[in-house]
Amino acid sequence: MYKLFIKRLIDILGALVLLIVFSPILLVVSVVLIFAIKGTPFFTQRRPGKNEEIFSVVKFKSMTDEKDENGELLPDHTRLTKIGKFIRKTSLDELPQLFNVLKGDMSFIGPRPLLIRYLPYYTQEEKTRHSIRPGITGLAQVSGRNFLNWDERLAKDAFYVKNLSFLMDVKIVLTTIKNVITSKDVSVDAFLAMGYLDEERQNKEIEGEA
Repeated sequence: MYKLFIKRLIDILGALVLLIVFSPILLVVSVVLIFAIKGTPFFTQRRPGKNEEIFSVVKFKSMTDEKDENGELLPDHTRLTKIGKFIRKTSLDELPQLFNVLKGDMSFIGPRPLLIRYLPYYTQEEKTRHSIRPGITGLAQVSGRNFLNWDERLAKDAFYVKNLSFLMDVKIVLTTIKNVITSKDVSVDAFLAMGYLDEERQNKEIEGEA
């Protein structure tokens, strides 16, 4: 049986090795972003993790902090930089999450940590996604990534949790590597590709009441 403590051990050892291997890339991307973004190269956002405990996920920053005359951030497509598009397309923006894995907030493989605001909208079945650590990649990502609809994506997350195995993790890792190399199913804006879960579920409730 594939024990969670073995999965955690693999996460720790893997994160340490990959941080060493990718340290030159982490350094180069950080320096380039400092000049391109004119600020910190990292973006952090609070997300729910295991048992819905909130943590800060860290990624490379792909957008500037440009604001309009009213002090409001400009639209995402306006703030997205060329280097930002590149690191998203190549998934390099995910590399800093190795620190999340090492710390224990995340795993290499598991349901992606989504927005906190979505928590009230999961079904009981979908809530099982928070019974394990969220992952950098997962079954939903290798099954269509950002182009699955919400019901399909969350169903994949629940299936993964219920059928957790070493063999499935190996398959997900290999498929992830293949998808990154071929840039398959990659979207430069995940939420534009998928829409927003809370809005979609609210619309369904309204339609059901009509």
